[in-house]
Amino acid sequence: MSQNLSSPIRFLLLVIIPAILSCGGQTSMEAPDVMDPDSAKFLALGDSYTIGESVEPFQRWPVQLAARLTNLGVPTEDPRIIARTGWTTDELSAGIVEAGIRGTYDIVSLLIGVNNQYRGRDLEEYRSEFLDLLSQAVAFAGGDPKKVLVLSIPDWGVTPFAEGRDRVGIATEIDAFNAVNRIESESAGVSYLDITPISREAASNPGLIADDGLHPSGAMYARWAEAALPYAVGILGPAPGGG
Repeated sequence: MSQNLSSPIRFLLLVIIPAILSCGGQTSMEAPDVMDPDSAKFLALGDSYTIGESVEPFQRWPVQLAARLTNLGVPTEDPRIIARTGWTTDELSAGIVEAGIRGTYDIVSLLIGVNNQYRGRDLEEYRSEFLDLLSQAVAFAGGDPKKVLVLSIPDWGVTPFAEGRDRVGIATEIDAFNAVNRIESESAGVSYLDITPISREAASNPGLIADDGLHPSGAMYARWAEAALPYAVGILGPAPGGG
């Protein structure tokens, strides 16, 4: 944090703002209002990066991905999102239980772990809990790992919120968590999308950060959705008449 701030302001920044990562914020555990039997069903599991803290609902990356698929001629419902700002792996597991998910989905995404890193949680604890979530994701996809897409953890250390913190240390820890989720994803036979390099572009492109100075903007989420599109098309199949 900047050293020229008054003590009261510095206290507020250090105590109140971290709650954006660790608790509260946006939450979603609802299914789409309209269910089209001819459209693909999409379940998105995660934390603030999946619920889209600080952006409009239509800017969330799963919503943007569903829109891109539909525009390509692969009709996809608005995703059911089970996510909350601040959730760690164990909290997402509890949220899934609370949501009472029934039925199967044509595509399931999983992006979780930044709050494990932020709170200093153990890496092996993350591995164990991530594996449990991965197993649940595969179950929600009808037992087919090929219908599951895991996204890597973005690097919040490049954001204005991280000013005064050990940015190199944050990046190193994020890389360690991502090494775990990549290895376990590949071992499980699910698709894996590395969006961390895109997140790090925010270091030189402030337009990729939301107004809160911490979370991605709609523009960054659009980049993630575009990167996820080939994976989703591979999972759901090309549009009729496509190559």
